Amino acid sequence: MKQTKDKFIFKVSLLSISLFLMMAPQISSALPLMYHAFPGVNQAGVETLATVPNFGIVIGLLLSPFLVRQFGQKPIIITGLIITLITGTFPMYVNAYLPILISRFLIGLGIGLFNSMAVSLIPQFYKSNEEELASMIGYQNVMGSVGAALASFLLSYLVTISWHAAFAIYFLVIPSLLLFVLFVPLPKKKLAANFKKSQAKQTVNREVILISVLMFLIFLFYMPVSYSLPSLIVDEGLGTSSTAALIAGFSTLVGIPIGASFGFLFKHLHDKVFPLGFAMVAGGFILLALSSNLVFLFVSIIVLGFGFGIGVPYMYNWLDWAAPANSINLGTTMVLVLVNIGCFVSPTIINFLSSLFGKSTPRGIMILSAAAFALIFIYALGHYLKVHQQSLVK
Repeated sequence: MKQTKDKFIFKVSLLSISLFLMMAPQISSALPLMYHAFPGVNQAGVETLATVPNFGIVIGLLLSPFLVRQFGQKPIIITGLIITLITGTFPMYVNAYLPILISRFLIGLGIGLFNSMAVSLIPQFYKSNEEELASMIGYQNVMGSVGAALASFLLSYLVTISWHAAFAIYFLVIPSLLLFVLFVPLPKKKLAANFKKSQAKQTVNREVILISVLMFLIFLFYMPVSYSLPSLIVDEGLGTSSTAALIAGFSTLVGIPIGASFGFLFKHLHDKVFPLGFAMVAGGFILLALSSNLVFLFVSIIVLGFGFGIGVPYMYNWLDWAAPANSINLGTTMVLVLVNIGCFVSPTIINFLSSLFGKSTPRGIMILSAAAFALIFIYALGHYLKVHQQSLVK
């Protein structure tokens, strides 16, 4: 197994399934072409096609542990990839709204089946080496951004053909499916008894619950970057909708080199990464709220992306070490369920809070997120000081 995990093709194959974790909502740029495609369906109903995968992901995450106990990890991951491929490309061939809505729910379900294992498989192979584990977690975090960016670039061409063609981005599942089938060895049937036994003992502890709640809050208050930033750009005369799309793509790309360097940063900074990352996220939101031109806006996105790009991998790294023995999959599932719920309810909660505090403008929403991340930074700083003090005592 040691020789296998050191092979480049194994690492690529293991990480490749993470390409699709952020790809379900990427068809959003095709929605304007679809508003008049379904008679009797209003704009909100059409926009649901971009958000309904979140429900499917949550259901898939909840089902995954039970299915894994019965069939093992690899068959469920392969099944999830096949469902993602079939249901993702299904809207290319039909025109009716309801079947497409169902297929969008099912693509979330397919992704949800392997979502937690895309993270939890990594410590199964690399937990014995803290630095290599940190590097692989950083790469895993990057892969979601790579997939989202790749889908965005392909969509910029595909939408010029038709809205049906936009769903061709999910054919990207095919090479990942082949790589995973061929190059990632996981427990076989003869190990099923031991595997089921270890799965049956999965539990969560206080730290896993804490990490899950923190991740819920992190994504809840980070999501305004996707749905409020375009309004800020247009309403404040900083640019057009095209400018907003360009900056959204740029913000995705910013996270790629940062996530890839997480292992290096963790090696040199260790737990300092936690407060540093979320201090930069808070600062990035403040800069967004103050932005008066595009240059300022791009700088703000870089600061925000850097902080988020090191803060979130740290959370997953923390989870890998905090979860009880043989319970990393359950812990990861719990975290990802709350992450998806946080993303889904973010507009509702943020709009409520912004109205409550009289901050309903896009700039006000950015200030609200900055305040939330300032509180997360204060907690992170306290966590670092506690860990540092414990290490000195040892």
